[in-house]
Amino acid sequence: MPVQKYVPLAIRRSVLPSAWDIMALLLVVGAIVLIAYGAEVTTEPLSALDASPLSLDPANLPVYALRTTLRMLLAIVLSTVFTFIYAAAAAKSRRAEMVLVPMLDILQSVPILGFLTFTVTFFLNLFPGSVLGAELASVFAIFTSQAWNMTFSMYQSMRNAPADLVEATRSFHLTGWQRFWRLDVPFAMPGLVWNAMMSMSGGWFFVVASEAITVGNTTVTLPGVGSYVALAIQQQNIAAIVYAVITMLVVIILYDQLLFRPLVAWADKFRFETTASADAPQSWMLDLLRRSRLVRVLVTPLAWLARTVWTLRLPAMPAFGTGERASGAARSRLADGLWIGLIALGAAYGAYVSIGYLKTNVGWLDVATVLADAFITLARVIVLMALATLLWVPVGVWIGLRPKLAEKVQPLVQFLAAFPANIAFPVFVVLIAHYDLNPNIWLSPLMILGTQWYILFNVIAGASAFPSDLKEAARSFHIAGWRWWFKVILPGIFPYYVTGAITASGGSWNASIVAEVASWGNEQLTARGLGAYISKATSTGDFPRVVLGIVVMCLFVTLFNRLVWRPLYAFGERRLRLA
Repeated sequence: MPVQKYVPLAIRRSVLPSAWDIMALLLVVGAIVLIAYGAEVTTEPLSALDASPLSLDPANLPVYALRTTLRMLLAIVLSTVFTFIYAAAAAKSRRAEMVLVPMLDILQSVPILGFLTFTVTFFLNLFPGSVLGAELASVFAIFTSQAWNMTFSMYQSMRNAPADLVEATRSFHLTGWQRFWRLDVPFAMPGLVWNAMMSMSGGWFFVVASEAITVGNTTVTLPGVGSYVALAIQQQNIAAIVYAVITMLVVIILYDQLLFRPLVAWADKFRFETTASADAPQSWMLDLLRRSRLVRVLVTPLAWLARTVWTLRLPAMPAFGTGERASGAARSRLADGLWIGLIALGAAYGAYVSIGYLKTNVGWLDVATVLADAFITLARVIVLMALATLLWVPVGVWIGLRPKLAEKVQPLVQFLAAFPANIAFPVFVVLIAHYDLNPNIWLSPLMILGTQWYILFNVIAGASAFPSDLKEAARSFHIAGWRWWFKVILPGIFPYYVTGAITASGGSWNASIVAEVASWGNEQLTARGLGAYISKATSTGDFPRVVLGIVVMCLFVTLFNRLVWRPLYAFGERRLRLA
């Protein structure tokens, strides 16, 4: 009896690439080409920047947008690595937390111009005569606008991990390393992805300062959308600003579709709930990656390596253990006293050096001026934070509880969050000058223009991660209206809100440097405040007054966090933790 041979057809179906494979191949090749291009332009001599000066010709915008995007993607990768290390150390070690959390408050309060003042020269000297030094300075500046809110989000999630899941890790005898990859990272992933989106948008907000760098006599202008916007503002070119805004919108839509929407859809499987979500977020890009055999072949070795790494039973460091706070002898008052004493000595030495440096360069009149300016900026921050909370908490809850709606508004929110305050300067400057308005009042909204989105993104993340079984329980008990807000959803999103509020508050202080001094061509408006003081000192290269302004800003932000946000943070961890 003859045998019918259908093998060639089967082979042909399994071997020939599908449409998904072709699209995935194009994306992989495109990513490789972009990385190769980025590596090529960073190895050019620094003189190449002068040989091809920045131009407002819109034909150059695709290349400028590509270089800006590569800087921001590299910064977000570095921010993720920093987040995992720093947040884990702060969350798992009580004594490390005493140092790392206040230090994080200080780091997020140091303005980007403060970092640039001291890092541009360092990176340029590290790679003399090469574009790489300037590129690293720009990437580091963008990193400082991205890392802190991601770290706060990860730290908050690790401190608020459900008690029953923590107990399960003990039952399975997981080491601290295994618990980190099996519980801490998955539980933190939904909020971390939304904060990564906010970090990318925050990078756009400060990209003007990071690409058009002027510190004293040192001026470096890197090709990018940020430097393009700075040149357009200087030349009062409205058309160029419109082209830059359109370019930003296109780039944001592209990386939203290709990167963040797949991450949001993938991270949905890590939501903490006992019932399945009714409307899971979708992503055509994630579907493409899952259906492509080429991607499966490329990912298989990486997946095996990842599983091997995070299942290792590495010995836990004594300071970290398995994620539980140290007990017994490690909690002894003597050990705590020695540790606190060591911290106090370090802080006292730092204060002694700083005071000695400032005492020889600034007087008490400067100190009084800076403190008065700081209180003015503090008043602006408090008022703007209250208004942003009243506006964006209800909006964020409404969006976060509707995954389909969140998918549609996600690119819009990212674009609004990425909208640099500098682009709004022409409107504000012209209106204030035309109607003879008070800059001290009407420049203030520019401070919150880019930082209010930290609250919105974190509230959306909290509402999106809110367990479906709790929502169903609220419906079963007919909890509605104001009772639903105060008994159900606000307690559920409270830790996320506090995380967003901490970063929004610190970001507002940062943004004051950009917002309190607005210029449009030769027209410049200044609102009195600490941001204007630091901006003026930076532009004149007055390093002692830059240091003084930064020290006072760090002091105010740290005290505000300790007196307001940290007690709220502890309350949420103690009373509103899912368990």
